[in-house]
Amino acid sequence: MKKMLALSTALGMIATPVLADLNVLSWGGAYGNSHLEAYAKPFEAETGIKVTMSDADNPATPIKAMVEAGNVSVDVASVEYADAVRLCDEGLLEEIDPAILVTAEDGTPAAEDFIEGAVTECFVATDVYSMVLAYDASKFPDAKPSTPADFFDLERFPGKRTMRKGAKFNLELALMADGVPAAEVYEVLSTPEGVDRAFAKLETIKDDVIWWEAGAQPPQLLADGEVTMAYAFNGRIFNAAQGEGKPFEIIWDGQIYEMEGWVIPKGAQNLEEAKQFVAWTTSPAPQARAAEFISYGPPRQSAAAMVGNIEGMDQPMAPNLPTTEANMTNALGSDLDFWVDRDAELNERFNSWLAS
Repeated sequence: MKKMLALSTALGMIATPVLADLNVLSWGGAYGNSHLEAYAKPFEAETGIKVTMSDADNPATPIKAMVEAGNVSVDVASVEYADAVRLCDEGLLEEIDPAILVTAEDGTPAAEDFIEGAVTECFVATDVYSMVLAYDASKFPDAKPSTPADFFDLERFPGKRTMRKGAKFNLELALMADGVPAAEVYEVLSTPEGVDRAFAKLETIKDDVIWWEAGAQPPQLLADGEVTMAYAFNGRIFNAAQGEGKPFEIIWDGQIYEMEGWVIPKGAQNLEEAKQFVAWTTSPAPQARAAEFISYGPPRQSAAAMVGNIEGMDQPMAPNLPTTEANMTNALGSDLDFWVDRDAELNERFNSWLAS
């Protein structure tokens, strides 16, 4: 907490009476709670700026709608990396000057402390998350699934699956399950033959998939016994297993990782406070603190060493982070440029395929 208190001085902040209601849009669930506990509450206590949080299944969607309608009610939003780039290119976001970001405790400039790509023209990363395979261990008492291929093997590992409704992540997973090495996935997916191959692989389990749209759905479907395996955000599975004692196991093999972070919608009513919030919450100590609530890795290198135990437990959080070395052995980084260029086209094909 001392480290957090010091940040107010670094940013030139002085606790004052409430100046504004800063409206922050997040994703809800365990992830939203990490934002509330590690960012919103301490920021409000430090600055006197009241933070009101709300949730959306994908904050990029309402952000785009409200900016285009000229009725912006959100000051800061958490979005996926590719959505941030796309919205920025469309002129729907405020630019964020990297100079406002707080240096590391050893004096390392923020631009050098963040991992590559974590700070862009309109985006500052808060975490590294991943899409992972997970299963209900009670359903497989003998042989345990351990690879993307196992997720598609309905004979050895019977039961329904649940996958995110959309092309992104699913096409990459299908190719890895079909034998394409992680390092070659986007090369293959950039060809018509590769796309056909991915959809052909998805077709093999299509009738046994329950498609989800909100992050809370996969762990609930597992808990209710409607599916035996899920493709989901690692933090949601972690929270169900650690926080609720569910018998869920994560398969790190083939994880697809990506960054998420803050953007400021064009026309935000509390622009200066929004920038203040972005700078404070992306400092090393708050980022490390957020990682103790949910198993998403901090994108600042100096923050990684600060991550302690799982909140409320005496177990270290590090083994549960996507960025931990042991979990990265066959990981795939989501290709930002690929999805910025191909998202609309591939989702249109995905929706047609799903309806056929």
